[in-house]
Amino acid sequence: MTELTRPFAPEWVSAPGDTIADLLEERDWTQAQLADRMGYTTKHISLLINGKAPITEETALKLERVLGSTASFWLNREAQYRAQLAIMEERERLQQYVSWLDELPVKALMDQGLIAKCRMVEKNKPDLVRQMLRYFGVASPDDWRSVYGGMEVAFRRTREEQSNVGAISAWIRCGEMEAEKVECPKFSKPRFQKAVRDIRTLTVLPPQEFEPKLKRLCWESGVILVMVPAIPRAHVSGMARWLNPHKALIQLSLYGKQNDRFWFTFFHEAAHILLHDKKDIFLDEWNDGEKLKSEQEEEADAWARDFLIPPEYSDALRTLRSKEAVQVFAQRLGIHPGIVVGRLHHDGIIDRSFMNGLKVSFRFGGES
Repeated sequence: MTELTRPFAPEWVSAPGDTIADLLEERDWTQAQLADRMGYTTKHISLLINGKAPITEETALKLERVLGSTASFWLNREAQYRAQLAIMEERERLQQYVSWLDELPVKALMDQGLIAKCRMVEKNKPDLVRQMLRYFGVASPDDWRSVYGGMEVAFRRTREEQSNVGAISAWIRCGEMEAEKVECPKFSKPRFQKAVRDIRTLTVLPPQEFEPKLKRLCWESGVILVMVPAIPRAHVSGMARWLNPHKALIQLSLYGKQNDRFWFTFFHEAAHILLHDKKDIFLDEWNDGEKLKSEQEEEADAWARDFLIPPEYSDALRTLRSKEAVQVFAQRLGIHPGIVVGRLHHDGIIDRSFMNGLKVSFRFGGES
């Protein structure tokens, strides 16, 4: 929905009492006369006209007999008034939350079609707050901080100064919503162990061929795999977490978009699912530096590294100096040559400017 198609939401509200007052004026009746005809006090009629007393079923039937129209008309008029009043009151409450928008990647979510597009002007901000609350599935910014701020321990990664909780939580939530649409079998560790072995053989295929197979193999093991476009300032490459004791989630952003990074990230997240506690949330980015990592991150790195290129091939790996040698080596291991080049770069065996032509840039649906 765009700003041009959003339903009209006036900043005023007309109470059913306005209609009652108009009918009294047409008939030249006083409020006291209407009170006598309806069996109410003059004070109650005044409250009805000023919107302070609701039109009940009994009142609607009396208005039908005294002023005309139908009881349904009067009850609908009351319901519409109360609904519009609630919207206006909510708008006033939301106004106090507009500063929260500064913490969130609102424009990026608009660009990805996750919330409706509109101009970031003051009159639109309460509605944007409402949209963001619905997007995150929370009642208030305080509840957002309680749910997603509680994950902040998992946000402590290598680029803290360049990333923020708002961007990361928006990316996480997008994956949650995708995963909520999917039912899958209960997680089976043996099935997933077999699945990752089968998935390793997919690294030589282009995305349009391996993506459906990759998702199916994960799904059959009780692991939901979702691809979520990167969000500015999140700097996230992947995440592994448990949605419940029987359903795991691997979420990839395609941050970096090259096949060596993509596959290392996938197997790194798979390692978290296979090796580590179900209560933890593992949020990762591609990082070739020597930053201090947790023991669990080191374990996941080592598992993915050795799974793709087993340690017994380390000596042969260090001798590779040509594209032809890399291609023969990769074919021998049954993996894509780009993965071998990525490992050679990471280990400092060759300069990072060498052999990049063997890597492949990926583009999936939804990625720009």
